[in-house]
Amino acid sequence: MHDVARLARVSVSTVSYVLTGARPISQATRDKVLAAMTELGYQPNAMARGLASRRSRIVGLLMPMDERGLGATETAFVTGAAAAASVAGYHLVLSPVGNLDDLRRLASQRMLDGAVLMEVQVEDERVGALQEAGVPLVLIGRTGDTTGLSYVDIDFDQTVREAVAHLVSLGHDRIVYVNHSAAAIAAGYGPAVRTRDAFVAAMTGHGLEPVMITAEDSAAGGRAALTAALAQAPDLTAVLVMNENAIFGILGELTNRGLAVPRDVSVVSMVTSPQVAELATPALTAMTSPGSALGRIAVEALLRHVTGTGNDNHQQLLPCALEVRGSTCPAPATVAVSVGDGSDPTGSGPPGT
Repeated sequence: MHDVARLARVSVSTVSYVLTGARPISQATRDKVLAAMTELGYQPNAMARGLASRRSRIVGLLMPMDERGLGATETAFVTGAAAAASVAGYHLVLSPVGNLDDLRRLASQRMLDGAVLMEVQVEDERVGALQEAGVPLVLIGRTGDTTGLSYVDIDFDQTVREAVAHLVSLGHDRIVYVNHSAAAIAAGYGPAVRTRDAFVAAMTGHGLEPVMITAEDSAAGGRAALTAALAQAPDLTAVLVMNENAIFGILGELTNRGLAVPRDVSVVSMVTSPQVAELATPALTAMTSPGSALGRIAVEALLRHVTGTGNDNHQQLLPCALEVRGSTCPAPATVAVSVGDGSDPTGSGPPGT
């Protein structure tokens, strides 16, 4: 830094301010300092800066993962968080911590300035462990009691309500919801619990019977779930799914049984990325996940806690957005009537009519 200061003919403190942004520096002076750094091949040492400032400038995205890894929808959360960290001059580390001991060990090493916690359960011991370790924390998801916590999450009530309303508007009155696994619900996995309750409320609000089937997070789980759904509701005309790993098994089993999508059964996928929705044939009508925005907002809120520029807890819900593609159309009975009288209730002649 002394060499840079001499070459740029500025003080060492000015070089420091250019590097840290701690004080405003004129563009002309900044350009001189950056030109001197380039000429000398100077690169700030991140670890040394961390020791001096007592900050690592590293934030962790703590997300338990299994052999499935990250799908396109989960990746959107990561890319949104990484972009926000980069803009602020921080590095984002994705850490697949699996248990409380691993989490406490990570927190005790003081390598992270703060953490964003994903895959949150209604009762989540990880939250208390990080709080006890004094690690600034923001959740992507919510615990049952959010007092004193910062979080961003999907508005599952609105998301499910709009998905059900879309199907009801098409004349569907026998709708089955395929959720995550029974084990996930029993463990209190927030999205599975909240969508279960939201589905019951949305269906009863329309005077309809709610039927929910659980599914393992796999194509085989989707096939088994569709078999169970047809056994419980053989007259179903629509399937609402919030299990991205199971949905292609559901579509495959519908084909195996000679049921066409959407002519015989309409399908809506919830909390899904456009990339995944477009993989299916026909492309899936979906409640599109705001994953990238949630990742960005979570990191921005976390950094306000880390830097002390925001003392208030940040609590925000974002709904998924309905994007109608080719996997939904009027219920079969409605279609039969429209064909008989020559009318088209949608005005667009949906696939399969």
